[in-house]
Amino acid sequence: MSRLKAITEQRRQKLTKIRKIGINPYPNFYRRTHTTQEVIKLLDNLEKSESKETLVSVAGRLIAHRRMGQISFMDILDGSGKIQLMSDKSLLDELQQELIRELDTGDIIGANGKVFRTKSGEPTVNINTITLLAKSIQPLPEKWHGLRDIDLRYRQRYVDLISNPETRKTFRLRSKVITTIRQFLNQRGFLEVETPVLQPSAGGALARPFITHHHTLGQDFYLRIAPELHLKRLIIGGFDKVYELGRIFRNEGISTKHNPEFTMLESYEAYADYNDVMTMLEELIFAITKQVKGVDEIHYDNHTINLQPPWTRLGLREAIMKFSGIDYMQYTSKDLLSTQMQEMGLEVDPSKNWAHLVDDLLSTFVEPKLIQPTFLVDYPVAMSPLAKTKPGDDHSVERFEAFIGGMEIANAFTELNDPLEQRERFIKQQVEYHSNVENTKVDEGYLVALEHGMPPTGGLGIGIDRVVMLLTNQTSIREVILFPQLRDMA
Repeated sequence: MSRLKAITEQRRQKLTKIRKIGINPYPNFYRRTHTTQEVIKLLDNLEKSESKETLVSVAGRLIAHRRMGQISFMDILDGSGKIQLMSDKSLLDELQQELIRELDTGDIIGANGKVFRTKSGEPTVNINTITLLAKSIQPLPEKWHGLRDIDLRYRQRYVDLISNPETRKTFRLRSKVITTIRQFLNQRGFLEVETPVLQPSAGGALARPFITHHHTLGQDFYLRIAPELHLKRLIIGGFDKVYELGRIFRNEGISTKHNPEFTMLESYEAYADYNDVMTMLEELIFAITKQVKGVDEIHYDNHTINLQPPWTRLGLREAIMKFSGIDYMQYTSKDLLSTQMQEMGLEVDPSKNWAHLVDDLLSTFVEPKLIQPTFLVDYPVAMSPLAKTKPGDDHSVERFEAFIGGMEIANAFTELNDPLEQRERFIKQQVEYHSNVENTKVDEGYLVALEHGMPPTGGLGIGIDRVVMLLTNQTSIREVILFPQLRDMA
């Protein structure tokens, strides 16, 4: 028998014994009066006011159990932190004593007693009664050193959260980031909305979608690759400022920066352009950092990054020329650009079109260099089918991508609102991507909506997971997603 099986079998035997002595190991409720950290604050206040000891009821997971003769010390952990419990056998009846003997680390318990401070200064609850709330059959990581196996941490995130305080800290910060975003946009008059996750055509971005089938309708649907086209319908409908925070699904690669399911913020503001959106984005990221970290700069992957606006603005063409030596406007066909890249020793995927090759130049040569906050602006039309052309430049659109720490965190356009031009671009996109992407439909519903008239609009998409990576100094996206996608274990 393996050691793990032996431990779980021993715990099952304890569970049986606990039932036999008349204790319900899984009661329906427990009335606690304070969290562990509230007890510590209460003790501080009692000591300052020289008040008498006070009875409290606390509850949490048992993470340490130390026996010293008649006295036992236990540490319990709840959502706010941990606190020490003390039990004196002479003050407990036989049933309570027997229950304490059958406890294991990982059990969830409740305790009632007086709060005091030990001689060593440790806030402690002196137990009058103890209650088993849930018997843990599976053991926690050995010796309470935390869960070290990275793959197991992601598969059993609940154990990771129990045993690694830094993991809990990361996801509390993530929640604060999302709260701050909502507050920032709401204060600016944006309306939070919800749009469909199941869509008849996957539009708004260039990505391979996940496909599912609706049996009642007898129709295939796509998990959205972006909420963009529905959000712009709302701008057309008269909501001048809208945003959505939600899950996006792209059936593509998995890496330290990519997860097939991720969280994105998209916002749209009527009567604004990409310059307005740039200003809003740098103010938003700075506000998030001040709110959740209380600082102007962060430390990420051995870099100190100052997030205070204004950020650097750099033309895409200029940036690629600077870092790669290639002026993509001198190689305006796929074959010409591909040949030039191969002459530089780069591997070129023959299935990629010209726009994808330019994007490869960007990701290979430019993106890793953009450590301090930088806006790359003015992209080729071929890379941006939903963006508006720059006045006086038929080859470029008003688009930017924002980079921090060597990775993209946001993408934005001055939105194309000419329905005839939009149709032409959709058709061209459909032809170019037919062999690579399973979604080949033109969203006729969106085009009809656009024909009703959409005001000049600035749109923005922010990768929330990557923002959290920056603020928590994590270089893998899996560290900031509670339940990342993983391959099934054989």
